Amino acid sequence: MIDFETCVSDVMQPLERFVKFRIGNLQDAEDVLQEVLVAAYRGTETLSDEILFKPWILGIARNKCNDYFRGKAKRMEIPLESLDENVLTTGIHGVTTRTVVRETLDLLGDTDRQILYLFYFRDLPQAEIARRLGVPVGTVKSRLFHAKQHFKELYPYESKGVEMMKNRKRMPEYLPDYQIKEADGEPFAVCWEELMGWFIVPKPGESISWAMYDFPKRKRTEQCDMKVVGKAEVHGIEGVEIEAVEYDPMDCNRIEDADVSERRFVAQLTDTHSRYLAESHIEDGVKKLYTFLDGDDFLLNWGFGENNCGNETHIAPKGLIKKHGSVVTTAKRPFMLDVVGRYEVTINGKSYDTICVIDAGATGAYEEGVVSEQYLDRNGRTILWRRFNRDDWMIERYKRPWTELLPENERLTVDGETYVHWYDCMTDYIL
Repeated sequence: MIDFETCVSDVMQPLERFVKFRIGNLQDAEDVLQEVLVAAYRGTETLSDEILFKPWILGIARNKCNDYFRGKAKRMEIPLESLDENVLTTGIHGVTTRTVVRETLDLLGDTDRQILYLFYFRDLPQAEIARRLGVPVGTVKSRLFHAKQHFKELYPYESKGVEMMKNRKRMPEYLPDYQIKEADGEPFAVCWEELMGWFIVPKPGESISWAMYDFPKRKRTEQCDMKVVGKAEVHGIEGVEIEAVEYDPMDCNRIEDADVSERRFVAQLTDTHSRYLAESHIEDGVKKLYTFLDGDDFLLNWGFGENNCGNETHIAPKGLIKKHGSVVTTAKRPFMLDVVGRYEVTINGKSYDTICVIDAGATGAYEEGVVSEQYLDRNGRTILWRRFNRDDWMIERYKRPWTELLPENERLTVDGETYVHWYDCMTDYIL
């Protein structure tokens, strides 16, 4: 049984910072904090390990803060499904852009936007707004009424995201059937220049579209269109800038109901490695930029290899990872990415001679508890990418092991532990 008081004492300082930074009104923040503690106390019995307490209670705090802002959205007569929590995360697969609500506010005049901000977002009473603006309370009431009317006339409108969605190249709605068979002959070496996890080669003129497909339904859950838009330099290191637009993110990547997100990368391709130098996105109207010098804020999401050297471009079997059928064994060393065999992949009516590259996940490109299989042809391009989750991966979020969540899906045994197939990725390279 977890010692609730001890656990709370250990995390109280970061918990208070989290809630009070999210909610500017101190009294409201204290009320939300009490709601968090009550909810956590009632749910403590569902937690089996004290080491999970901090991320678990911060998740409760995030949800309670969202509930607080949803309440404010109701007062603004904005449909709840359109409200973004406006706290964005950077990661290999997703970050939201501005919501339709935020974009609608941007279309209003300065006077309307000011009065709505003071009343709904700063939570100031009308008398205080009148004092700050130097106008009578009656004028505040009148401005507030007209601002709400103007907002409702513009909302909802066809957002930038909807416009971008009209122009995109659509990947198939369902992943074609495929077969993977071990092939005769030794695995071949390839020059693999794609960026880890995003499939684009960071060279001028390159572009690609790719999609994620869940299993067992095989339905498209997310699509990303990418293109290199020009040269760029970060801290004196030259590379290229890449524009990425993600549509219909799958549930694990979605933040509230945002259907389209944009980000920019700066990436570098050398004779030996392909790596990220920087990532940027819009967060609540402010452009955020993370570079390879920003420590864990960058490295945990975009770094790979020792000292963020990136993924090797010239790959051949090293003997660090071995695969026999559905059994994988590893040398349990940092940054384990290795060629494990030669396979014939038949998909979309075509057969490809490929090598299988496995990232063992523990200290590789993705977080612990994740394994990926990537099938590359002789050009070093991805034919198929497959993801597997360790049975207990993110169990605090999903509440059940993956063998229960996806009982029909394929399984791997990696160093004696069970991993379950989650989703695949396919690019327009093979269409």
